[in-house]
Amino acid sequence: MAKDWSPSSWHAYPANQQPDWPDPGELDRALKQISSYPPLVFAGEARSLQSSLAKVAAGNAFLLQAGDCAESFEEFSAVNIREKLRVILQMAVVLTYSLGVPVVKVGRMAGQFAKPRSSAFEKIGDLELPSFRGHIVNDPTPTEAARIPNPERLVQAYHQSASTLNLVRAFTKGGFADLTRVHAWTQEFVESSPEGRRYEQLANEIDRALKFMRACGVEVENNHNLSEVDVYTSHEALLLGYEEALTRQDSLTGGWYDCSAHMLWIGERTRELDGAHVEFLRGVGNPIGCKIGPTTPTDYVLELCERLNPAHIPGRLTLISRMGAGKVEAALPAILRAVRDAGHPVVWACDPMHGNTFTSSTGHKTRDFADICAEIDGFVRAHHGEGTWPGGIHVELTGDNVTECLGGADKILDTELADRYQTVCDPRLNARQSLDLAFHVAESLRSSGLA
Repeated sequence: MAKDWSPSSWHAYPANQQPDWPDPGELDRALKQISSYPPLVFAGEARSLQSSLAKVAAGNAFLLQAGDCAESFEEFSAVNIREKLRVILQMAVVLTYSLGVPVVKVGRMAGQFAKPRSSAFEKIGDLELPSFRGHIVNDPTPTEAARIPNPERLVQAYHQSASTLNLVRAFTKGGFADLTRVHAWTQEFVESSPEGRRYEQLANEIDRALKFMRACGVEVENNHNLSEVDVYTSHEALLLGYEEALTRQDSLTGGWYDCSAHMLWIGERTRELDGAHVEFLRGVGNPIGCKIGPTTPTDYVLELCERLNPAHIPGRLTLISRMGAGKVEAALPAILRAVRDAGHPVVWACDPMHGNTFTSSTGHKTRDFADICAEIDGFVRAHHGEGTWPGGIHVELTGDNVTECLGGADKILDTELADRYQTVCDPRLNARQSLDLAFHVAESLRSSGLA
């Protein structure tokens, strides 16, 4: 356990991006209620994820971290969870088969409710209102009353997270993820697309491989490695009171774990070296991530590594670069060299979404699929040049047929964004674009000679 640390030690540090809760008494009651509830995940599961991420850090596996930009109370349903999980499984199959290494699957789900904001207020028409900070805090309806932070939403977020985790565990262990059903994962609107046909071809190749294994006497149907998968959960550890309320001391090791998710990460707006978020996460035993942008100084990254993983434990720390397509190749190599030379065994992941966000001519926040692919290509080339492993991707996606990101095989245009623009915050890849991205990642790694 970290020295001079406790689950509440973050209170002595400045904490950015915390809501202005109007009634401290109500907040305290909600957090005490959550702290009395069972943990959402278990310390042993977090340790298993760290072991898998250690293989990624060593270049022997690949991380796929994907899911909603922000989960919604209003769109919560078994169908939405299933379709999101289906896309993640499809992408994982493409990457596993194409790269020839295990894919560690981590969902942005069962807790990804809070969103950092650049301003405490936002302009909606003629109104200036407190910013919407995610359903765990307030309501997106553009009224003063709706935007008041409500601690009861913290409790609702816990219950929705528990329900989501139960369903994910049922799907991943109950037959839905069985590799022999790989054809059944193809959605109708993916079947008719070019990337859907590529997926079908890959599924046929997997079928032939399974038939070969059966012919060789391998028990395919009863092999849990083929019928079950592990899908871990993650979210940005933004609301520190909520995270503290779900922090538990492990009975086996005596260490502290944030049992709100298997993996937590710190965003660019909250990664101050002497800030509350770094203070809190340095003491929990979970695998943790940290976002770094194109202007992040190399010395700063090295100090973050020392604060968050002073023991140099493989798989403990994931650095998630989010630099933009036009900046990644100039900004990333020096950081890669410095971290490598300092002996930090980090997982390197690419977030190609946030550095490529802009407002379209129709006023919608969006991302261009070509820019997303270009940043991944630059990320891979930077690693190839430094002899390091581009170990993963971190993307925002949905299983729904939305029109939130431009381009892709369907060539979504500015004028089509409003057709099915459903996100509560940032634009997400739809199922077709997500599958196409998985193929692109595999091709980028293979063409660089890294896979």
